[in-house]
Amino acid sequence: MATPSAPLLRSHPHRRVLFPSSPRHCPASLIGLPPRKSPSSRRLPYTAVRSSSTTSPSAPKAAEATVEEAAAAQAVAADGGGERVVLPTNESSGRLLRIRHTCAHVMAMAVQKLFPNSKVTIGPWIDNGFYYDFDMEPLTDKDLKKIKKEMDRIIRRNLPLVREEVSREEAQKRIETLNEPYKLEILESIKEEPITIYHIGEEWWDLCAGPHVESTGQINRKAVELESVAGAYWRGDENNQMLQRIYGTAWENEDQMKAYIHFKEEAKRRDHRRLGQDLDLFSIQEDAGGGLVFWHPKGAIIRHILEDSWKQIHLQHGYDLLYTPHVAKADLWKISGHIDFYKENMYNQMDVEDELYQLRPMNCPYHILVYKRKLHSYREFPIRVAELGTVYRYELSGSLHGLFRVRGFTQDDAHIFCLEDQIKDEIRGVLDLTEQILGQFGFRYYEINLSTKPEKSVGSDDIWEKATIALKDALDDKGWEYKVDEGGGAFYGPKIDLKIEDALGRKWQCSTVQVDFNLPERFDITYVDSNTEKKRPIMIHRAVLGSLERFFGVLIEHYAGDFPLWLAPTQVRILPVTDNELQYCNEVASELKSRGFRADVCHGERLPKLIRNAETQKVPLMAVVGPKEVQARTLTIRSRHNGEIGTMPVDEFMSRLQLAVANRSSL
Repeated sequence: MATPSAPLLRSHPHRRVLFPSSPRHCPASLIGLPPRKSPSSRRLPYTAVRSSSTTSPSAPKAAEATVEEAAAAQAVAADGGGERVVLPTNESSGRLLRIRHTCAHVMAMAVQKLFPNSKVTIGPWIDNGFYYDFDMEPLTDKDLKKIKKEMDRIIRRNLPLVREEVSREEAQKRIETLNEPYKLEILESIKEEPITIYHIGEEWWDLCAGPHVESTGQINRKAVELESVAGAYWRGDENNQMLQRIYGTAWENEDQMKAYIHFKEEAKRRDHRRLGQDLDLFSIQEDAGGGLVFWHPKGAIIRHILEDSWKQIHLQHGYDLLYTPHVAKADLWKISGHIDFYKENMYNQMDVEDELYQLRPMNCPYHILVYKRKLHSYREFPIRVAELGTVYRYELSGSLHGLFRVRGFTQDDAHIFCLEDQIKDEIRGVLDLTEQILGQFGFRYYEINLSTKPEKSVGSDDIWEKATIALKDALDDKGWEYKVDEGGGAFYGPKIDLKIEDALGRKWQCSTVQVDFNLPERFDITYVDSNTEKKRPIMIHRAVLGSLERFFGVLIEHYAGDFPLWLAPTQVRILPVTDNELQYCNEVASELKSRGFRADVCHGERLPKLIRNAETQKVPLMAVVGPKEVQARTLTIRSRHNGEIGTMPVDEFMSRLQLAVANRSSL
């Protein structure tokens, strides 16, 4: 079904949210290398360690807290009393950013007052607040309350925040005096001079680039809360010390705090892990292993609908479907570069008859092998292939999170092989297809980034320029607004990343389009041009949904488990008033199923309870059957949202149901 042109999400300072995703599961990592930060990423202060991959601590036990922060996205929220409060962001409010940064310092000061043997590490502001990592004994909820009380005392004392510049030698001397080994490592990573220090009164200081409020009294203590404790390995290395990470939230005033709490409660109500269990959609069976998803019948039927729609749309857009193996010889991953650049995200190799094999972390090399099976002519281009390919990536157990971060998942992967002068049209075709697929689920607002050539890259300047212009022209032709992330592309080519906005205003990266100059070279793929000379084709990677598991999690939370009629695992539940009507109900259910509708019959309880059970299980339509309905061969239809619709003949109901499903609408 064609979808209307989607209005693009304008740049709005009050709508930016933390994107809750695993970079290993988002489409930005299709090629196998870590995606760059978005253009809106801020440089962290010294206390947050400014180097990315080598100094930023990963939080294997903090993944849940991170996603919970994202769940409480910063958007327009009700404060619980019906008032609408606009929650500012760190980007829209410099004051809020300073408050949060200072709160991290105040919390660290409080912790070291209460726990003198604790060692400090880093403490940045984040999208919904702040955190700080400590080397200390595990903390409890009771400890958090003590820390918050101490923070309140520090705030009430209205201590000044004082900036001081010192030499590297002086900073090192002071850190050694305090016996803070982690700060020494941080000092080594700071390249600029002089070194800056921020003091809270005359009692506590930290390496820091700022900014901060002028005094602790400028923080509203009633707009600050400590939320959780999680584990985090120092420098993201599981071989390093496990630290205690304390998460907090901070706002400018109490109204914002109330709105944030209300919004967070709504996000909790939509948590896909709880709904997945309550609605019997999926599970993670620990007996089988963490991060491995079991799709239950109700979840599996939704996946079937997603896959079937995805395949139909791709066939309409000129793609050929592929199915490829889940393992391959290790040599294939050497050619692709994954063993050199992505090994830490891959599982150990297995010995099969003295040859090493590898579970696939990506689908790209397989599609290239299919391309290489024969010699191609320029007349065949563009060649489009697509696969719902399951891949496997190593994740620490503590980082696993429902459907959002798993060890095995299915990507909606596709690759396009084309000529240079076809790039623009192919990119435009991908954008149209993306809009059509996402529009089915009601996603109409996007945030789009175009990432250009980085300092280190492969491919000539000429082809980079042509490809980048083609991406820009395709976006311009589409009429979509976008931000340019200069130098933010992968080393192998420019790319477009698209985030969708859900019902709570949270943004999720799903779709990506990436031009690749690297793999065609590595695999030496060619075609014969009009002069019978061998040339290198352009390769485009693209995904729309990202991974089915993660997208399903997004859908669950977007709909709060209340799937629209066309997507609901059970569309119609038939409810007999007594068992005397059971035979007729079964006949109607069989007729509905024969016409492709998803229906079941529930009985054995009083009618009010049957209705409540159906509503609790979020079944869109109920057909109530009593003696009158049996006699007249009718059904009394009840909507979960709109109450009783009316009594109608079975054929009329089926016709209306068919029309509603076809139009992706309600009955």
